[in-house]
Amino acid sequence: MSDGLHTALQYLTSIPAWYLATSVDDQPHVRPFSFAAIQDGKLWFCTATTKDVWEELLQNQRFEATAWWPGHGWLILRGRAGLEDRAAADVRDAGWRHLEGLGEHYDGPDDPKLVFFSVEDPQAWICNHDEWKPLEL
Repeated sequence: MSDGLHTALQYLTSIPAWYLATSVDDQPHVRPFSFAAIQDGKLWFCTATTKDVWEELLQNQRFEATAWWPGHGWLILRGRAGLEDRAAADVRDAGWRHLEGLGEHYDGPDDPKLVFFSVEDPQAWICNHDEWKPLEL
């Protein structure tokens, strides 16, 4: 795993929530997310096919995410959602358990409503008030 990928994952998992933005028909949509994992050298996120964010990603795969980690600055992550759900069993289980812990309910990690997407063509920066430092992902 690259240092940049590890750093991005650390920013996304060291805080209670981070924010993912989509854009459809010239209208941005932002919502909190809180699950991220690494598989096959890529970041993976989890959502549900019943949520607006999934429908928005089907229309426009480009997204941006940001996470502020107090005392460390913030992460800006841009990419394209890889919509082919190839999440491994351990990632599916972790995502399912995470969402269940938030009060969502699914019929296990293989519930067809659960969907995992990878971050393709990622660009990332760690920022503070004085500088933006690119991360190699």
